[in-house]
Amino acid sequence: MGFLIDTCIWIDVEQGTLAPADVAAITGNAPVYLSPITIAELRFGVETAPDAGIRQKRQAAFRRLQRKPLLPIDGTTGEVFGDLAAHLKMAGGSHRYRVQDIWLASQAIQHGYGLLTRNKKDFDDIPGLNLIVCAKNPRP
Repeated sequence: MGFLIDTCIWIDVEQGTLAPADVAAITGNAPVYLSPITIAELRFGVETAPDAGIRQKRQAAFRRLQRKPLLPIDGTTGEVFGDLAAHLKMAGGSHRYRVQDIWLASQAIQHGYGLLTRNKKDFDDIPGLNLIVCAKNPRP
């Protein structure tokens, strides 16, 4: 099994509020992947940084994360996404405000990977998802 890591985990590691060892304790020796969705979310953070210093720090973190293996989005991912979005709509919810989260879940489901996040509420109603929740532990 492998792991797809939610954007919030990458951000917590870069900010030092979650240690890489905390993530490794969960993922072990399993492969860890980055999603194009996460690339987009992190790039957005770089481009909207409120000042040059923060932008530079975010850009450096972005470059480090780009070294991680990328899990592609393909036609099968799109089919899984469509199924999940339809399920959520039929269950009385809406997928429109959760598009990025559903894409991440679709990738994880497609490949049989765990999705590591700290945002349980964003994913806990998605059927077939192997959701692993990591607590955020502030570091001194």
